[in-house]
Amino acid sequence: MRIAVEHRSIYRFTQPQARIVQMLRLTPCDTQHQTVVSWMVGVDCDARLRDAVDGYGNAVTMLYAEGPIEAIEIAVTGEVLVQDNAGVVRGTPEPLPPALFLRTTPRTAPSPQLAAFAADVSAGTADPIEQLHRLNQALHARFRCVPDVPDNGLTAAEAFAGKAEASRDVAQMFVSAARTLEAPARYVSGYHLNGDAQCAPHAWCEAWVQGLGWVAFDPVTGMSPDDGYVRVAVGLDSEGAAAVAGHRIGHGEEQLAVDLHVDRLGNEE
Repeated sequence: MRIAVEHRSIYRFTQPQARIVQMLRLTPCDTQHQTVVSWMVGVDCDARLRDAVDGYGNAVTMLYAEGPIEAIEIAVTGEVLVQDNAGVVRGTPEPLPPALFLRTTPRTAPSPQLAAFAADVSAGTADPIEQLHRLNQALHARFRCVPDVPDNGLTAAEAFAGKAEASRDVAQMFVSAARTLEAPARYVSGYHLNGDAQCAPHAWCEAWVQGLGWVAFDPVTGMSPDDGYVRVAVGLDSEGAAAVAGHRIGHGEEQLAVDLHVDRLGNEE
């Protein structure tokens, strides 16, 4: 499937900023199941852009802009060819060993309730892939119709105890719970073709299964990602795979508006 992405983020400041430095994880990489046909990241002000690769193997663009800056727009446009690979992820940059993704972060620290939930839904089978599929489906059954919206700051434990507000929350729950089952798991950020209005990238997960490698799961749908997904960045949690991260020098408040369109252009034989 050929997928087109248009993603615009507009930051407005109540007072002019002296300097902005941002890391943009907005560029997908080629894998065995996705090929980047064209991709462009641009800004609407004088800025220096430098391409690099972060510690997880993600393609990143460093943005440096000098003020005074009252607003800045980051625009992404591109097309990607994607094939359904039954959730198995191959051909990705892998600078880190799978065992590193057993590491807990503040955003993914499991609560006793979340750990018990994972143990309960995986009981009765010792097959790791079956345990992960059960976890994926159980989270989907518990948290339905979760949208793609900007980061709300919730941890996996907080979201599990209350109401998940974003796909990011459910993805972090899966990552946290999978690690309690001794499965290395990581957070994935990218784009999902689902026909709904979106105001943030979609979030899902990947878990390491011996003999298969990395396998993708989307607890928002209860299934593994298919050819309607564009994989962009991975991390230990949502902060490690955030589309935009950085800092600014200046006073005042920041307002963010996002316009995101993911469309199907057609099948590729």
